[in-house]
Amino acid sequence: MARIVMKFGGTSVADVDKIKNVARRVKAEVDAGNQVAVVVSAMSGKTNELVGWAQEVSPMYDAREYDVIVSSGEQVTVGLLAMALQSMDVPARSWLGWQIPIKTDGAHAKARIKEIDTTELDKRMNGGEVVCVAGFQGIAPDNRITTLGRGGSDTSAVALAAALNADRCDIYTDVEGVYTTDPRIVPKAKKIEKITYEEMLELASLGAKVLQTRSVEMAMNHRVRVQVRSTFSEAEGTLVVDEDEIVEQEVVSGIAYSRDEAKITLVKVADKPGIAASIFSPLADANINVDMIVQNVSEDGKSTDMTFTVPRGEFQRALQVIEKNKDKIAYQELLSTSDVTKVSIIGVGMRSHVGVARKMFETLAEKGINIQVISTSEIKVSVLIAEEYTELAVRALHTAYGLDDE
Repeated sequence: MARIVMKFGGTSVADVDKIKNVARRVKAEVDAGNQVAVVVSAMSGKTNELVGWAQEVSPMYDAREYDVIVSSGEQVTVGLLAMALQSMDVPARSWLGWQIPIKTDGAHAKARIKEIDTTELDKRMNGGEVVCVAGFQGIAPDNRITTLGRGGSDTSAVALAAALNADRCDIYTDVEGVYTTDPRIVPKAKKIEKITYEEMLELASLGAKVLQTRSVEMAMNHRVRVQVRSTFSEAEGTLVVDEDEIVEQEVVSGIAYSRDEAKITLVKVADKPGIAASIFSPLADANINVDMIVQNVSEDGKSTDMTFTVPRGEFQRALQVIEKNKDKIAYQELLSTSDVTKVSIIGVGMRSHVGVARKMFETLAEKGINIQVISTSEIKVSVLIAEEYTELAVRALHTAYGLDDE
């Protein structure tokens, strides 16, 4: 007998028929003799609808009331799933975040889980009951409802699996697993059987939409074995595991891309200590995440040009922050564009192989694609290119690293 956490996203519970299909999948695990906890998202599109209503009522909304509104989508889904299971003679009960409780910090709309009290859930599961848990939500120290940010149900599921000492956390979605790249761009993309936490974390943070970044971080920290698989197929999914569970590492495991990028360049900034802090401190104070950074000596040799990227959704706000601090930063000119894409190669095999980055640069050069910014880590290389070359770059790199499924 295994203890399993099953998580179903919005497309998997989009309507009553799909919820009944989810119930059948849960029943199959119960019939196999497993203890099961299920975490669900809101029905597909419902959260966007709720957010729209909140913004329509008050564009400068109260974050506490926002969380009350947007958390209601999961409440509907979890109740319907419990009813569907009961109709199949499977003992089941729904649980909201505050009932368990899932304790978070007080950062509304982007709360972080601090602790999950599993006393009652353990008791119910040991008694043969399926516990159906509303994802995406918890309770703050002041007893107000909190939400974990978009995609937070993945984090709810992994956190619950860790707290329950589950054998595995299965994330059900509308794809059959993690692929070497986006199959919509590269039809020859292959499904990966096993991938390391580190690789999955890089893929998630660099644009792959399969798993939410925070959920992968939590899985890695608590060593929760995660399986990504399709709700609508019986095919085996992709296991996200420790590196030592993978016998032979690929040099490059996947190609990721993100169109959610904007580039800002400050021309002729004084080349002196503290100038970087004067640029990036105001952005940090405004909660604007800065990603790629490159510094070059200006043409006059006496100053420097500073180029960095921010999320496209924060682009205009970042420009406002920079312009507001122009006197302090003392730049001569501000250049900016949102017509860029970040393309990345990821693989733990890079640690033990040379020439990986060179192949990337040569491949892009052969296709006439100019590299604007480069960023590296131990297991990834990212480049910023013009958005119009996104698909060409991804296809060329996928072939260059031997990832095409022949």
